[in-house]
Amino acid sequence: MQLSKHLTLGVMNTLRVDRDTAPGLYLMAEDEQDVLLPGQYVTEDMVQDSLVEVFLYTDSEDRLVATTLKPHAMLDEFALFEVVDVAPFGAFMDWGLTKDLLVPNMFQKTPFQVGEKRYLKVVYDERTHRLVGTEKLGDFFQRRVKGLTPNKEAKILVISKTPLGFKCIVEDKYEGLIYHSDIFENIELGDERVAYVKTIRKDGNIDLVLRKPGSKNSGDSADKVLKLLQQNNGIMPYNYKSDSELIKDVFGLSKKDFKRSLTKLQEMNKITVKDTGIYIKE
Repeated sequence: MQLSKHLTLGVMNTLRVDRDTAPGLYLMAEDEQDVLLPGQYVTEDMVQDSLVEVFLYTDSEDRLVATTLKPHAMLDEFALFEVVDVAPFGAFMDWGLTKDLLVPNMFQKTPFQVGEKRYLKVVYDERTHRLVGTEKLGDFFQRRVKGLTPNKEAKILVISKTPLGFKCIVEDKYEGLIYHSDIFENIELGDERVAYVKTIRKDGNIDLVLRKPGSKNSGDSADKVLKLLQQNNGIMPYNYKSDSELIKDVFGLSKKDFKRSLTKLQEMNKITVKDTGIYIKE
């Protein structure tokens, strides 16, 4: 493990214990810049010349300070944050540190409210020379998509819900969207999943689906229907004529997949479908 040459804001730094003072330990980088690690973070094994891994940020008076705590997200990283306070100039988010992360009004898409959660990126604000959060992520996404093609699998992170669907970060660098009409299961902010590329638009945005295009998933869907039946004493008040939105809410399936599953389960002699509902066979 090597020492950092400089003190770097917003990331983990490996520094050498230089001297012990009343406020805490002073840690030094290779270029002899030092920073205070407050006493509340000091442990017995932090002796002179030992190496300590710390996160560097600025305190309420804009002084550089070290902590052994790791924030929810470091510089240039994304995370789901909870709003803990609002002020006329911005909102404060729980950062996992003693100091909250400020999201200035200019970096908010809509006004924040205490208790809600927002997906943010931690960035360096050139105007104030502070670490802040931003909800306006568009400028940080790459627009020239490489290595992805229609039907190809991609790693996604769900970051927000919009009238059209759920916005996602794709492969840590692209912007994607799963349309509500293509969702047949529960999705929550912060979910990390595997999705499939539906289309790549001219603006570099990627349309996604959660199921591999062309796959019928009849086995998985039938298992889901049967499991829900078993959890509901073998009877559920649905059939081939049930409303598609109701089917989506209850079973997390499209109407087409639901009907295919009922047919498959009947062929397997697992269920009976009547006007009054679905019944597991004894």
